[in-house]
Amino acid sequence: MTPRRKAALLWGVIGGLSFLVAAQGYVLLVARLPVGTLGLLGVAVLVGSVATVTTGLLQRRLAQKEQR
Repeated sequence: MTPRRKAALLWGVIGGLSFLVAAQGYVLLVARLPVGTLGLLGVAVLVGSVATVTTGLLQRRLAQKEQR
């Protein structure tokens, strides 16, 4: 696994876990969420996937700019 891919995957994990922490804080401070636990996990996976793809694309773009 390349260092770029590993970094992108780690940022995806961080994004997903950050979403879960924010959702838990919302539940503790404000109210119940309209979705259940499986819904939250699904959204966390979606957020993590988007963070992974975005990080990979941005890393590639920044590497191309550095080569110019």
